[in-house]
Amino acid sequence: MASAVDKEGLRDAYQDVRADTSDTNWALFRYKGAEIIHDCSGEKIPELKEMLSDDERAFAFVRVFAGDEMSKRKKFVLLTWVGPSVSTLKRARVSIDKALVKQVIQNFAVELQIESPDELTDEYLRNAVDKVGGANYGTGTR
Repeated sequence: MASAVDKEGLRDAYQDVRADTSDTNWALFRYKGAEIIHDCSGEKIPELKEMLSDDERAFAFVRVFAGDEMSKRKKFVLLTWVGPSVSTLKRARVSIDKALVKQVIQNFAVELQIESPDELTDEYLRNAVDKVGGANYGTGTR
């Protein structure tokens, strides 16, 4: 069970994903003993999907480009991953641990909990951001 987060490690990864000058589009935070640490970062969502296993819990901070052809915006998503083989006790603990992560990861457009790798796609994340993002008028094409 997590009782702490590596705030400096999470903050550095968080700022890297948010930076306009960085190619990093996601950062993955995992449990290491009783601490949540920054495990790795990357550019493509399929890379992130491959990092998640059925028997673990993890958090990810993801940059998504959303909007229509008239206005492309970068938005951010906080993901909580709970694999299908995670025990009931560990599942229950996720919400408490997420509060610790959110002390560092504070600015995001949408928060999602995913339990199936099939949910983790660029399209799914873009649609989730578009739903909370207000108007998307455009010209009817993307």
